This record gives sequence, structure tokens and C-alpha cells, in this order.
Amino acid sequence: MLKPRKTTNQREEEILRELQHAGGSCRVSLLAQKLNVSNETIRRNVKALEERKIVRKVHGGVHLSEDAIEPPFENRLGTQAHAKEAIARAVANTISDGDSLFLDIGSTTAYVALALRKHKDLFVVTNSVFVAYTLSKHNNNRVFLAGGELRAHDGGAFGAEALDLVKRFNVQLAVFSVGAVNGDLGFMLHDLEEANIARAAAENAQVRIVVADSGKFNKRAPISLHNMAGIDVFFTDRLPPANIQDMLNKNDIEVVVAGSD
Repeated sequence: MLKPRKTTNQREEEILRELQHAGGSCRVSLLAQKLNVSNETIRRNVKALEERKIVRKVHGGVHLSEDAIEPPFENRLGTQAHAKEAIARAVANTISDGDSLFLDIGSTTAYVALALRKHKDLFVVTNSVFVAYTLSKHNNNRVFLAGGELRAHDGGAFGAEALDLVKRFNVQLAVFSVGAVNGDLGFMLHDLEEANIARAAAENAQVRIVVADSGKFNKRAPISLHNMAGIDVFFTDRLPPANIQDMLNKNDIEVVVAGSD
């Protein structure tokens, strides 16, 4: 139900992935070498990405735009911390002891895990080492950590093994962090692998929740998630601007503003 809207073609996705692995910038010739294509093929795809403000072309090289670069997990934990704590408390208040849920690798989702430490008998599926460590030690919870390659910058497990495990479980709730909330493009992520995990988890969840602080309003990220009707509830810390409210209303997504009761 939650499917990544691909960029214009598979080559663009490969270019973005290589740029992320390279730390946000790379020479055109090196991208061509890594992807086994011509420099002209890279330039043609980079031009299309630049038109959508996902990358910036410089002489001989390519940079990810500022919005397309996601800071390391530790840095994100400290950003908008009070807002994320409020959002996490609001989400935790909707979860009961004994519920089953999927939690992804996002920093706001990490705060949700922290807010759930007093809950009992939770059944948790995650690809986040942080989430697994936070909840596996408490109150008879059962935690299933996806396998696969562990990424150094966010402690997330990805790959075929991770996808396979996530697909095996049907959970009551799935909680997703996003990198941007855009009035025109909807919910957005920085990473295609994260979008694939989100899609797999969403397809097997009864209620799908997105969490994001107001600092992500009308920002952009490389991957858009289409079929917004697959999301049921959006938790945030401030009332979204009119264009985002219109997008949410159009897709029948409930908005919960933390602390607004």
C-alpha cells in the first residue's frame, strides 16, 4: 500500500545511491565508472535530477542538494528533540500493552521506542538496532530484529534478509519516520532501501502511522511515497501549513498534533 514512487528511471536511483555512499558528492567520471555507463548517460540523468532540485551540478562533478543529504542518526537524535519527544509520547499513548508493531530506523521512531519502555508484552518487529536494544530489555517484550547488512551511519539492517523478515509479520501498527513532508509530493524519504522496507511493513499492518516534526514541513527528499491513502495517521508537533493539510485531507489521513489536547 505504501509504494515508493521511483525516480524517472533506475539509473537515477543508482546515481543517488552512489552519491549517498560517497558522502554526498562525486565526479561524473567516477559515477560512470562505478555504474559502467558513459559520462554522457550520467550527465543526462543528472540534468533530470537537477531540474527537480535533488542534485546540483558543478564542473566535473555532482552534489546532492542540501535537503537530499540526511545527517547521521546521532545528529538527528539531537535535532528538534523536544518536538520528537512530544510526538513520541502521543504515539505511545495510542499503543496498548500487548500490541504488535513495526518500528523503522528513523530518529523520531527512536523516540517512540524510548516512550514505550514502560509498556508490557509488546511484540516488536524492527530493522533498527537502537529500537531493538531499547525495547528488548523491558517488561516481557518480544523483539524481532531484521537481519541483513548493518549500516554504520544509522544502525539499520537492510537487504533481502531484512525484507524477508518484515514481510513475515502481520502487525497491528507500523510507525514510520520520514525525511520530508511536502505539500506537492507527500511523504518523502532519503533512501530507496528505507522505502522498500516501509512498503513491506505497511502492506502487513492494520494501522499505518507517520511521525515527523514540523522542521520537515515542505522540505524535499529524493524518494516520494505515493498512494498516500495507505497512511492512516500523521503525528507531528505543529499544525501543518495549508498546502500540507490539503494533501493530507485529499488522502484521508488523520492529523494528530502532539500536545494540542
